[in-house]
Amino acid sequence: MEGAKRQSLEEDSEGQATHTGPKGVISDWRKFKLESEDNNSLPPSKKEILRQMSSPQSGDDKDPKERFSRKMSVQEYELIHREKEDENCLRKYRRQCMQDMHQKLSFGPRYGFVYELESGEQFLETIEKEQKTITIIVHIYEDGIKGCDALNSSLICLAAEYPTVKFCKIKASNTGAGDRFSSDVLPTLLVYKGGELISNFISVAEQFAEEFFTGDVESFLNEYGLLPETEMHVLDQSNMEEDME
Repeated sequence: MEGAKRQSLEEDSEGQATHTGPKGVISDWRKFKLESEDNNSLPPSKKEILRQMSSPQSGDDKDPKERFSRKMSVQEYELIHREKEDENCLRKYRRQCMQDMHQKLSFGPRYGFVYELESGEQFLETIEKEQKTITIIVHIYEDGIKGCDALNSSLICLAAEYPTVKFCKIKASNTGAGDRFSSDVLPTLLVYKGGELISNFISVAEQFAEEFFTGDVESFLNEYGLLPETEMHVLDQSNMEEDME
């Protein structure tokens, strides 16, 4: 009889250990915490509370309604509060791991600002010597041309949001080919990758309203698949998955 009872208890213990849902994980954590506590440092009353919390359906002869309707003791409140703090720490740790992982997966250099190119030679050197995996977006502008200032401001914000993309700007008069970049085609956006021109947008301001902002330029570039997924979007997805658990 005792052997059968012992076998039943072992089977129950194994059954609880196989839970993979949130409640099963929390239950296993409580049992682990009970087993890992130092017997000399943990008061018997708190040990009993932890035992009851890890196995709420066993080890208590009282009526279930009476057990769940009784008032919570101070010790129980402290333990539950401590558990919530542990779960918050776990959530922060997972978020940090996600940030570290995403940073490691973002191969290549990181920029974060708009580079001012001073000459045609510097322009060519930037295109030819940059890593082949890097997307380079070059704004060709000129002072006093409608749309150029607004586009420069938008690119500054996008450069900070998409640090794996290299944003550059150069005055048309500094390219050495000013006749090809007259005021009629400015502002112009040129997009390169692997030393090759993959997109060419002349008079790009005409694609927007008279007043346009960073979001408008971002949507336009995303429409052509020229921007990678933002890090913030990846982290938001991670946070949503945590909230659903």
